[in-house]
Amino acid sequence: MASPELSHLVRPSADEPEGLLVLFHGRGADERDLYPLLNVLDPEQRLLGVTPRGPLRLPPGGAHWYAVREIGYPDPDTFSATFTRTGTWLDALAADNDISWDRVVLGGFSQGAVMTYALGLGERRPRPAALLALSGFIPTVAGFRLDLERQLPPVAIGHGALDGVISVEWGREARSILEDAGAQVLFHESPLLVHTIDPGFLRELPDWLGSVLERPGARSG
Repeated sequence: MASPELSHLVRPSADEPEGLLVLFHGRGADERDLYPLLNVLDPEQRLLGVTPRGPLRLPPGGAHWYAVREIGYPDPDTFSATFTRTGTWLDALAADNDISWDRVVLGGFSQGAVMTYALGLGERRPRPAALLALSGFIPTVAGFRLDLERQLPPVAIGHGALDGVISVEWGREARSILEDAGAQVLFHESPLLVHTIDPGFLRELPDWLGSVLERPGARSG
């Protein structure tokens, strides 16, 4: 298995894995939080599913990916350290399981969505098959750059229209940036009053994920 640099849970695939699905939790949660979504998103268990724990312990408790100073602008020191550490862990996870990056799907909620964008679109990062970003934003951090020049993977973005923690404007901005750069974006706004994941959107995603993995460019070998 992968280098033990991040604590994580594994949901095995039913047979030989056809790819890898990694879900990053939100602020103050842990690797158990999104674990049930592995079966929701991949009910046939075609993929190896993994949910890592953020490496930081910060107030008000739980695990974190970076320190929050201002929405949209993660703390540079904690973000950069986590980005490097998580990228190394993720690369080892794929390599140790002999899964090419065109069969890797990254997803996350809130801070986990931020890490999904960073690890999937960051400069010098390998391109995954697809990204799933729920109630997050594309980060602006000193020293971190997006690479929007290479071909972009399909991206599914879900956001609550009345989200009081991370405004829906961040989701709309991400859609605009990615579509302008040529990405195929599935965008869903939900009439939710709280910072959470819309179960209705989750029901759409298994078909979307299946179609992404059937694309010629996402086939292994």
